[in-house]
Amino acid sequence: MPRWIAKDTSRMTDEAYQAHSLQGVSRTFALTIPQLPEKLRTPVGNAYLLCRICDTIEDEPALTLEQKERFSGDFVRVVKGSASPDIFSDTLSAALTNDTPEAERDLIRNTARVIRLTHGFNPPQRRAMEHCVQEMATGMVHYQKRQTLSGLRDISELGDYCYYVAGVVGIMLTELFSDYSREMAANRERMLELSRSFGQGLQMTNILKDIWDDRARGACWLPRDVFSECAFDLQAIPEHRNDSCYLAGIGNLIGLALMHLHNALQYTLLIPPEEKGIRRFCLWALGMALLTLRKINKHRNFESGQEVKISHLDVKTVIVGTELVLKGDRRSRWLFDFLARGLPDAPECNT
Repeated sequence: MPRWIAKDTSRMTDEAYQAHSLQGVSRTFALTIPQLPEKLRTPVGNAYLLCRICDTIEDEPALTLEQKERFSGDFVRVVKGSASPDIFSDTLSAALTNDTPEAERDLIRNTARVIRLTHGFNPPQRRAMEHCVQEMATGMVHYQKRQTLSGLRDISELGDYCYYVAGVVGIMLTELFSDYSREMAANRERMLELSRSFGQGLQMTNILKDIWDDRARGACWLPRDVFSECAFDLQAIPEHRNDSCYLAGIGNLIGLALMHLHNALQYTLLIPPEEKGIRRFCLWALGMALLTLRKINKHRNFESGQEVKISHLDVKTVIVGTELVLKGDRRSRWLFDFLARGLPDAPECNT
């Protein structure tokens, strides 16, 4: 995929701008979203950009907590149609610094174009997006206020955090899928049950991969109870990343993430086999998460996210492997087990 470059998009349609923006803010989703059925590509892509705007507010280091709370609330109202996207866009753009990537600043400047698409979707789609944005914005502000290098209280709080930043996305996607397909609507309740776990598995993988990047921003999302027997607290992990207790804790979290990814596989297999694009969308995310966990497991004492980042060849392997298993549940389970081979089990108290 070519490198994203800022350019004049004023003559683009809103849909064309959305595709352009996706390439800049997430190369992964720019790759996976086009695999979806045509009727789902625009709403799912739009939903992702709404979530990215929430992320941009959270990640801008120059904003105070009060400003983040205000901008988050303003954006919820924009999505619901009770506030002006232009005023929101102009005000937030003026507050962003160069610490926010150019692609995200460009997205904020073009919020009105994204929202025009949002407001053109049918009522079930809009309800799903509005609920996701409201939950995500509220949860992100809550955890920004609690952000420290001391980590989260325990695995239960980790689950809550993962719900607000990823589980709500799984719920939203399930609602969009169910609105699109009667067959999937028949499995809606079970898929909703599994969607939160799907999101947690992916988010836990990101948390583990991004331990050191998050620390640089003053955050640690590891649960303290997993490391309670260690002779150090989580603020001191840079000096203890080779300690057996720390390495065991990372292994336990890998096992817990794998347990949630097992649920993600069950979710994926509830998608009708003829919906190859939606299955492909889910299986690619699953495969890339599993390969990332394998790298982390092999290098539990890593000190940079680059050490455990999957390669372009890894991504191609997932794509090719997925094509071989799309037609059957048994084959999909086999591929999952093959990629998960050698990863630790979840701690017994969390299974």
